[in-house]
Amino acid sequence: MKRKKSKHQSSQAYLLKGNLDIARNGLGYVVIADGSGDVLVRSDNFSNALHGDVVRVKVFKENIGTGKKEGKITEVVSRRQTEFIGTLQLSTNHAFFIPDTDKPMPDLYIPLDKLNGAKNKERVAAKLVHWNKDDRKPIGEIISVLNDEDVNGMAMKEILAENGFPLSFTEDVLEESKRLNDLVNDKEIKRRKDFRDVLTFTIDPVDAKDFDDAISIKKIKNDKYEIAVHIADVSYFVEPETALDKEAYKRATSVYLPDRVNPMLPETISNVLCSLRPDEDKFTFSAVFEMNTKGEVKKTWIGKTIIHSNHRFTYEDVQRIIENSEGEHAEEILLLNNIAQKMRKERFKNGAINFSSQEVRFKLDENGKPIGIVIKESKEAHQLIEEFMLLANKKVAEYVSKVHVNKKEIPFPYRTHDEPDKAKLLPFIEFSKKFGHKFNMSSPEKIATSFNELLKDVQGKPEQHVLEQLGIRTMAKAAYTTGNIGHYGLGFENYCHFTSPIRRYPDVLVHRIVESCLKDKPIIDKKMDEACKHCSERERAAMEAERAANKYKQVEFMKDYVGEEFEAVISGVARFGFWAETVAHKCEGQVSINDLNDYDDFHLIEGDYSLVGKRSGRKFRMGDKVMIKVVSANLGKRQLNYELVKEGNTNKFADKRKSGKKHKKEKQ
Repeated sequence: MKRKKSKHQSSQAYLLKGNLDIARNGLGYVVIADGSGDVLVRSDNFSNALHGDVVRVKVFKENIGTGKKEGKITEVVSRRQTEFIGTLQLSTNHAFFIPDTDKPMPDLYIPLDKLNGAKNKERVAAKLVHWNKDDRKPIGEIISVLNDEDVNGMAMKEILAENGFPLSFTEDVLEESKRLNDLVNDKEIKRRKDFRDVLTFTIDPVDAKDFDDAISIKKIKNDKYEIAVHIADVSYFVEPETALDKEAYKRATSVYLPDRVNPMLPETISNVLCSLRPDEDKFTFSAVFEMNTKGEVKKTWIGKTIIHSNHRFTYEDVQRIIENSEGEHAEEILLLNNIAQKMRKERFKNGAINFSSQEVRFKLDENGKPIGIVIKESKEAHQLIEEFMLLANKKVAEYVSKVHVNKKEIPFPYRTHDEPDKAKLLPFIEFSKKFGHKFNMSSPEKIATSFNELLKDVQGKPEQHVLEQLGIRTMAKAAYTTGNIGHYGLGFENYCHFTSPIRRYPDVLVHRIVESCLKDKPIIDKKMDEACKHCSERERAAMEAERAANKYKQVEFMKDYVGEEFEAVISGVARFGFWAETVAHKCEGQVSINDLNDYDDFHLIEGDYSLVGKRSGRKFRMGDKVMIKVVSANLGKRQLNYELVKEGNTNKFADKRKSGKKHKKEKQ
């Protein structure tokens, strides 16, 4: 029996809003945020929209039976990307920019007075300046000429551009930032709590320039201390709706690549004006805690302050003090570390999950070429800062959650993390059972406890890395939302991002709202939902850029090892093969199923995270150690291809393993 059609759906067009995703074949799909179903858009109905843009689409056809929709784009709400890498084609009377992209898009018409010194066939970065629906071609301008010798720089810029991050600041933004007054005036000082006479210091990576947090400590009496977390007061300088504010919102985050930072704010602000540099008076927004050595907070004060940092520590400096119990301000550092470790222990006891993942850092030569890879460790110096920042973020969110207007909570960018999806969790639990681990699924709290027991048990065991990685993959992704569902991974009912306004826009929003609440005039921002979604999307894009850049560096590093063999761990499986990560360098490459077919016909067992041979029963499972040979390193595709070294020749394995390690030592 045929289903009766809805007149509204079948004959009346209606508008939806979503992100345009253009496939390589030229078809587009507008992904609707509420999950109501994608809308097919053919290339002649794109109007002036590009891949990744937020658009409005008019649905003119809908299959009631399948729910499939087709539509036409009527408006570009916001552009995901306005800067592109490509080639200039220049003739006597006109010029065109040909973008390097696998997503269909038109060439940009470049007026001859907007060439910025670029010549015919040069590789350039260009900006989309103007494109109305009626324009025959989008109009652009050349931002910069890319030096062919700087292949690395070109690659990094391409990664930033394809993820929608501007490569430079516009003149009006730079001009506005230069006009900001960095003088600390007496009138503003009187409005603030003065911490300039209290011992204050920063703890950051050795190469950091934007110091956006500091800690001060003062003994009150016996077992009572005033410990304050001071955060750069970016919102004092960056006012709403200015060119600077709009640019910061657009970027939403700084992007950290192996050899550079693409900042959210111009250097004048991020590295000078707001950076809490030693021996300088700085305006800050602070969370001040009266607490004891058990880590118990007895009183909290939040407000505007002025500080004078006495010392700039690196993490390495602080770690040495912790390990040796001596050094500058050792008494205060050791006290803070003792409190931080107690807070950390209490946090895990109360349901936080102790996930840790290995991160790599590249040693680069003067040209940005990787000459070594170092595994970054989280030591007590890092945990000291982490625990006090978590405390500040938690207490600020708690404060705002209690502010109500007309009996309603005010719109606020909470940092939330949902409970795990049991359907996603079950395959992981079954897999972990193979290693002797049991899970209690009776409640979210019991799941967290089970996770922590597993993570503690696997320390130092062969399966540690694979279970940590799979565990992280089963978790929901943290995001910015106005709906306060708490942060499951941290075990907090209230949480926000308050501590990094130089590099994260949600922190700027938090500062503005907190200030308005302190003045008893809470901001009611009706666009906060939209801002949260935008900031979450830009955070994901930054992570994609950082992953792509790291992958590029891995491929660049491994190019010198093509033909050599290394011990590796299987890090992922699929129908078309498996991925393996070298033990020595943490560089991941793919072993094709075609290579494995020399042994047997392999099929994927999803619940076991393995490929199994039909005849031999030979299994390749996540976490297994294998020997691989580096076959190719494709920088253009950011792809490493490995080949499985056939078993049975143990002498060959031993010789090659020694050879690989020797080569590695020489290279580093």
